This record gives sequence, structure tokens and C-alpha cells, in this order.
Amino acid sequence: MNWITHYVRPRINSLFSRREVPENLWSKCPECGTMLFHRELTDNQNVCTSCDHHMPITPRARFAALFDGGAFAEVKVPVPVADPLHFRDQKKYPDRMRTAQRNTGEAEAMLVAEGEVGRTRIVAAAQDFSFMGGSMGMYVGNAIVAAAERAVEHRLPLVLFSAAGGARMQEGILSLMQMPRSTVAVQMLKEAGLPYIVVLTHPTTGGVTASYAMLGDVQIAEPGALICFAGPRVIEQTIRETLPEGFQRSEYLLDHGMLDRVTHRKDLRDELVTILRMLLNEPPAVKGDLPAPDPTAALAIAPAEDGAADKNG
Repeated sequence: MNWITHYVRPRINSLFSRREVPENLWSKCPECGTMLFHRELTDNQNVCTSCDHHMPITPRARFAALFDGGAFAEVKVPVPVADPLHFRDQKKYPDRMRTAQRNTGEAEAMLVAEGEVGRTRIVAAAQDFSFMGGSMGMYVGNAIVAAAERAVEHRLPLVLFSAAGGARMQEGILSLMQMPRSTVAVQMLKEAGLPYIVVLTHPTTGGVTASYAMLGDVQIAEPGALICFAGPRVIEQTIRETLPEGFQRSEYLLDHGMLDRVTHRKDLRDELVTILRMLLNEPPAVKGDLPAPDPTAALAIAPAEDGAADKNG
């Protein structure tokens, strides 16, 4: 009996049991509940193919879809002092940082890069919400300053993708100081006459909204993004009233004049190319790698083509 129980039955079960499917092959849309195959979701830039819900996307994945050929060069950001306040809650701040770095594979909550978008060279910065909620600390402040300085030095526009829960509490007042620092960095761009475009993604809240995220020459948002200083739940508890449906979402803010555009992620690159070239006083972009046709040359050969057609006719 023991031989049957401990050897024969396990062998039979192993032959007929279903193979386990890796958990990372499928993702569930938080909006509609559809199970999405990971390759299909990646190809669609982390947008649900069923309901168009915009899920979080990492800065590297965003830049791969944004820059021509997915090619970009990272801009070096000065590394600030680690744990300046020796902060500790349930964990030490350095332990939280190491966990976030291990989970995301990134050094911090913002990535700065330089490259071409539709043959237009730009500097871009993007926040990573999966890194401690994209919280704004000294590194994020340094990143914005580094991006602005790079843009001014090479006379390039700056495009910033915001996604944050606000200031980083583990850095206390030092994190709040990044609000005026980033504002000064944006002013550098304006004084240099360079475009500064902000793309607000879900969520953009707190001190980030109160500083660099709302200072763009053009304000674009992804559909359904929460954009606010204090969240709707806090406001409802404070004023003890029910808020309108869709309050503080990108569509609501567009209707009330706080945004210029709400753009689907798959259309964002083309829209940025158009806006950047308009602000830089450049001609419209040409699809493909071939140069734009010369209209005078086209007019010169038109009669010859007509004559050839008549002769053949």
C-alpha cells in the first residue's frame, strides 16, 4: 500500500497534471477585469486592448516608444546625500531605497534622457511611480535641474512626464525645497526661449502638481489620469460634500481650462512631434526617413509627364 501511495500515484499524477503557467504571462486590467497577455499589453504600451485603460508604464518603456528607433542616451544626474535626516518609520530609509531599487531596477524615481523624436532632438524626463510612488526627493530635484541645464546648454526643448504621489516624506523639508528648485529650473527654460511641455500621467498629485507639473507651455494629460494637490477623498472628508463624477480626472480638468489636451498614449508621440516643431518654428514632420519632396522640382517635371502621357496616348 505504501508503494502504491508513495510511488505509483505521484507518478500518475505527474503524467496527467497540467503544467503550471508562469504568473507574469498575464495581467488583469484594473478597470474592466480583462486578462491581457503580457506581449499584447507591451505592444500596446500598457494600454488595455479592451477598455483603453492606461496602466502605469516605466520610463524606459515610455522612452523606447517615444524616441526614434527607441534609441536615447541617459543624462547624468548628480546623486544627493543618502538619508540626510536618518529617517526611520517601519523601516530605515536606506532599506526602503534598496527595496525600491531591487524591484524596479532603477537608481531613483526619475530618468532623464536625450534623443530624437520625429527627427527633433529633445531632452525628456519621466517619473517612475513604481519607485516609492514616484515621490519627489532631492534626486528628482537634481534630475529636473540637470534636464533643464542640458536643454539650455544645447538649445533643446524639454518634455517631462509626471507621475507622483507628492513629496518624499523620508526627506522632510528637503523634499519640499525641490518645489522652488524645480520652478527655478523651469524659469531657466522660459528665459532661454525654449519649449517646456508637460505630460501628466496617472497619478500626479501633491507638491509635484503644485510646482513643475503645472508650469508647462503646453499641458497634456493621458486619459483618466488623476491630477490634483489633495485627493478627492481628503476633500470630501474636509468639506463633507459629494464631489462631481470624474472630479480631478484629466477630462474634468480639460473641460475646466486647466489642460490643453487629453491624448491617448498611442497618439502621444505624433502629437508631441507636431507641437514641438510648431513651437520651434520648424516645418511639419515628414513621415518615413525620406526627405520632403521639393515642390519646385515637382512643378518642373509636371509638364514633361503630361506630355509623355499625351504622346503615349
